[in-house]
Amino acid sequence: MPPHVPMSRRGLLKLGVAATAALGATAGPASAAGVDGRFQLTAPSTSLIWKKPLYDETVLQSFAFDNQNGHIYTIQVRNGAASDAAGNLCLTKLSLTGTVLGHMYLTGFGHGVQIGVEPSGTSAYLWTETDGVSDGQTSRGSRLARFRFVSGQTLTTSSSALTKYTPVAGAQNTTCAIDPSTERLIMRYTDGSSFRYAVFPLASLKSGSPERLHDIAQPSGLGTFQGYAAYGNYVYMLTGNAYSETNPAPGNTYITCLDLRTGAQVQRAQSVAGKSLDFREPEGMGIQIVSGAPRLCLGLASGVAGARLASIFYKTEIV
Repeated sequence: MPPHVPMSRRGLLKLGVAATAALGATAGPASAAGVDGRFQLTAPSTSLIWKKPLYDETVLQSFAFDNQNGHIYTIQVRNGAASDAAGNLCLTKLSLTGTVLGHMYLTGFGHGVQIGVEPSGTSAYLWTETDGVSDGQTSRGSRLARFRFVSGQTLTTSSSALTKYTPVAGAQNTTCAIDPSTERLIMRYTDGSSFRYAVFPLASLKSGSPERLHDIAQPSGLGTFQGYAAYGNYVYMLTGNAYSETNPAPGNTYITCLDLRTGAQVQRAQSVAGKSLDFREPEGMGIQIVSGAPRLCLGLASGVAGARLASIFYKTEIV
C-alpha cells in the first residue's frame, strides 16, 4: 500500500463536489464544502446556451436559475424606443436548452441589471428592482419586489401581485441576486456616493424583519458594470463592454471576486468566453446547481440591433 499523503484543502473541496455529483444529488443548496470554497476565475468556460432568441429582441440584461425546476429566467429592456427611459422590462422563462417557455412584462420597474429567483413548488417567485426612477435616458429601481411568475401577465409598480421591500433605507439603484447555496439575498445599491452589497437571509426579508449580515463596498475602477452573483462567502461581479473599434476581440470582459465578510478583493480575471460572438456584450451572472455541484455562469449578448441573441457560459472549478 502506498504511503498516506495528506490531501490539500483544494483536493478535499473537489472530492466533496465529485462525491455529491456521484451520489446523484438533486438540484438544491450545495454542500458545505462547496460553500466554503470559491470559483477559480482563470478556469476555462463551457457553453450552456448559444445564441438563443429571447421573447423580445433587445439585449439580454441579466438572468437567474430556478435550480429546483430546471429553468432560466432572463430579463431585458422591453421592445420600443422609450422603454429604457420608462423602465419597462421583459421577463422570459427558458428551458435549460434555451427554448422560450413564457414571458411577462414589467412596467416602470427599472433596467434589469440583475434578478433573483426563488423556487416555489413547480413555479417560482422573481425578485427584481421596482419603482424605477428615470433620468430621461434610463431608469433604475429604488426598491425590491417579489412576485410569482405568471406567463402572459403584465405588472405595473402598483400591481397587487407585488410585495415590495426596502431593506436599506434611502438606497438608490437597487438590484438583487439570490445565492441558492445559502438562501441569502444579496442587494446591490448605492448610498449616494458609492455602490455597496448588503446580504440578508431571504427568510428575514420575507418576514418583514431584515437581518443585515454583511455590507461591503464595491471597489471603484472596475469598468462598466454588467451583473453579479453570489455563492457562499463570495460575490462575483461582471464588467465590460460590447466589441467596438476601441474594444476589439477578445474584449474587456472581467470577473472580479470579493469576500462578502471583509470586502477584500480576492481575484480578478479576464473572461474570453464566447470570444467569437459578434457584438459580444457581457450581461448578467447566475449560479446554477447541477447534481449538487455549482456553476458560476455569465451571460453574453450578440447579434444585430432588433435581433439580439443570448448566450450563457459557466465555470465549475472550486478552490
